[in-house]
Amino acid sequence: MPTPDTKTITIGKIKYTNAWPIFHYFNPSQLLYPAELVSKVPAELNRSMLKGDLDISAMSSFAYASGAEDMLLLPDLSVSADGPVKSILLFSRKPLDEIKNGTIALTNTSATSVNLLKILMEKAWEGQPSYFDCEPDLDLMLGQADAGLLIGDHAIKASWRRDGLYVTDLGEEWKRWTGYSMTFAVWAVRRPFATQNPDAVAGVADAFRVSKQRSLSDLTSVISEACKEIGGLRDYWERYFTNLCYDFGEKEQKGLELYFQYAHELGLLDRRVKPLLWSDNTLTRVKE
Repeated sequence: MPTPDTKTITIGKIKYTNAWPIFHYFNPSQLLYPAELVSKVPAELNRSMLKGDLDISAMSSFAYASGAEDMLLLPDLSVSADGPVKSILLFSRKPLDEIKNGTIALTNTSATSVNLLKILMEKAWEGQPSYFDCEPDLDLMLGQADAGLLIGDHAIKASWRRDGLYVTDLGEEWKRWTGYSMTFAVWAVRRPFATQNPDAVAGVADAFRVSKQRSLSDLTSVISEACKEIGGLRDYWERYFTNLCYDFGEKEQKGLELYFQYAHELGLLDRRVKPLLWSDNTLTRVKE
């Protein structure tokens, strides 16, 4: 049981709607150990986890790989897509074949999607574009570049526009090219914290799984919140949430390992990454 001087667990929460089912019913005040949620965009959570400012967090898959030696993955939790993801989108005024060697404005809010685009561009589409970072504003992006990459709620809102733009869904293209699903976000715990606080980690992991299961069993509340906060129609959000996968089984693990392999081959990662899953008593290597 916790003592009065027990450290408060810091837990990172992704602001984007794609992770809402895992967080919707997650209440840190109901944990046995003191905890607080820190809500940020993925890039900020990634930096905080890599610096050690958070104990447990949802984070971009690529950022996890960058610091994998210091972290473990919580089982059964991810934001994945076995095909279209609907919120990782490349917008352009011309077809993909005509812009693949042009200029692309990249969102500055997530590393996973940016590097997925680079992998697809070079390996799947045989393109060699130039890139620059940009605020996630589609008009600003397309005013300076041939295409713009948006993720999360920015991508969703832009997809509702009727501007005659070409829209390329990176989840769909990854599935078409590799045959695998793509995992965009994972839930990680820092190794020292996991070693020293196994009961606390177990409690957090269980609470996340319960929230996920409760949300997915009846999405009404999550959908209502999305309509209120982001806009759009209920039918859209129902299709959006049911399309995503929030598990992290063997299929998702294999797809993620392939992504890490290609990232290493392109020099985006400086080493091969073999993710490790946290469990109550042992470390379980992701199946090869």
